[in-house]
Amino acid sequence: MNTPAIEVSALSKTYPGGVEAVKAIDFEVAPGEVFGLLGPNGAGKSTTIGMLTTTVRPTSGSARLAGFDVVTEPLPARAVSSVVFQDSVVDRSLSGRRNLEIHARLWRVEPEEAKARIAELAAALGVDELLDRAVSSYSGGQRRRLEIARALVSQPRVLFLDEPTVGLDPRIRAELLDVIAELRARSELTILLTTHYLDEAEQLCDRIAIMHAGRLVALDTPAALRDHLGRELVELRVNGQGPAALDALRAHGIAGDDAFTLGATLTVPLHDHTAAEASTAIHALGLATTAISSRRPTLDDVYLRLTGDRLAGDA
Repeated sequence: MNTPAIEVSALSKTYPGGVEAVKAIDFEVAPGEVFGLLGPNGAGKSTTIGMLTTTVRPTSGSARLAGFDVVTEPLPARAVSSVVFQDSVVDRSLSGRRNLEIHARLWRVEPEEAKARIAELAAALGVDELLDRAVSSYSGGQRRRLEIARALVSQPRVLFLDEPTVGLDPRIRAELLDVIAELRARSELTILLTTHYLDEAEQLCDRIAIMHAGRLVALDTPAALRDHLGRELVELRVNGQGPAALDALRAHGIAGDDAFTLGATLTVPLHDHTAAEASTAIHALGLATTAISSRRPTLDDVYLRLTGDRLAGDA
């Protein structure tokens, strides 16, 4: 139990032409933990997942799944892990049951054991009444549940979920999040989740790593990441002078290094000032503000400050 479920050390990948997709990242994921990997397109998430699932060979560094090196022990590493891809991989012409049976056979699960596992997983994921229907008749949410059941037939210790709710309507997405939460509560299954939804990461993940330009720029619990921006922040809009206004606020000690701009919007975390003090200083500087408000920091603010863009915009 002391062995990390996922152990990454100085993991790097440079593609032909000198493109550094991942730059010496380090992290560990404990057994039973739900770990979120976030980042804009091109940040290196897909390459990282590819290396962890043995489909991309690292240039340097190492990665282990339940103690097995993904380069020198790829088959044992695959045997303890499973992946739910963003794109559907189930055969829609077959029934749900047949999809699960074929996957169990590929993983050499004994027929009687496979039958029991399929029944248990189908009930847990709410697809037991659909198993004998062709997958082509499933809704998007039902198909995604079946894909998760398929990934769990082999009883992996580590489950990779790549954008599991992308393209689902809000109600189905909420239902699937409940299913994933129940999965982690039922076992010591370790989950590494990539997502473009910050609320999803906050709801499910014990810790979150944020990637940007191939590096990990933050790694902590959702609450701790928010706390880095203090208890309150001021958000204001200025007419066409965002960077200049930010420089002025920093020069007068109102804004610190963690303040940032997005277009005409300035976000200023307040550590040593109240919102009233900040507002007074902003007005005293004569900034041409069109709106000003105060609120508590969110995970979106953390992500925006670290990557320079909103995660939802990359979906």
